[in-house]
Amino acid sequence: MSQSLTQQTLSHLDWLEAESIHILREVAGQCSNPVLLFSGGKDSICLLRLAEKAFRPGKFPFPLLHIDTGHNYREVIDFRDKRAAEIGERLIVRSVEDSMRRGTVVLKSPTESRNKHQSVTLLEAIAEFEFDACIGGARRDEEKARAKERIFSFRDEFGQWDPKNQRPELWDLYNARSHKGENMRVFPISNWTEFDVWQYIGREQLELPSIYFAHTRPLVRRGGSLVPVTEVTPAKPGETIEDVMVRFRTVGDITCTAPVESDADSIDRIIAETATTTITERGATRLDDQTSEAAMEQRKKEGYF
Repeated sequence: MSQSLTQQTLSHLDWLEAESIHILREVAGQCSNPVLLFSGGKDSICLLRLAEKAFRPGKFPFPLLHIDTGHNYREVIDFRDKRAAEIGERLIVRSVEDSMRRGTVVLKSPTESRNKHQSVTLLEAIAEFEFDACIGGARRDEEKARAKERIFSFRDEFGQWDPKNQRPELWDLYNARSHKGENMRVFPISNWTEFDVWQYIGREQLELPSIYFAHTRPLVRRGGSLVPVTEVTPAKPGETIEDVMVRFRTVGDITCTAPVESDADSIDRIIAETATTTITERGATRLDDQTSEAAMEQRKKEGYF
């Protein structure tokens, strides 16, 4: 009877939170050297709160890691450093620019997006620290290739993902066993949606980078997308620069992350806006993800997170 009453009082966010905490504890119990990827974005901010609930008052059983392209929005990088310092956890930063200096990343042109090259730097960081599990904030609702992921997604000794060579996860039983050089990519919020994330942020009163809230920003309209005008992404000849009220639904490399027009300047207004949108966040705002499912799957096979 008491169990039935408990089930009736738990909200869907309570169930999602409990599942994610269970997954994080499974990583800590099964893996010898895990790491949590923290970019300062909204999904990884939720992961930090979940880790706090899973392991406080003790320290996290893993450090934080960010793979920085060198072209990230300043607001997000500043928030990343501030938040890591506030919770007192170790933050490791490895940059695509370091890989470029080593010659392991070679751009086709100076203006090429560095986003897809993060996989090289990530694999180098995994090898450097011998991580056997990387915890990330990817969700299945983001796009079709990610919907094929298991929660514990196996990577071979080359860091490659094979959707046909994944382990069953019946009854929420996870197998993180791996040989030296292999690793797991673990996604504790796989079953969350963008709407769930914003509701959780609101419930937990989580602080966010200001870039997520409506603000005025100079941009140009290019190919159906709003492209911010920055040193990295200047306006092209003939383009008209406009000051537009926008917000970001997702954040990443400046060259591939576009905002959406919005006047939502609070969590409640963002939740209301998200509830009515019919376009996925990546479909609307990630310029490099507006490709075929096969193309994204190929990038994941090469080590992309």
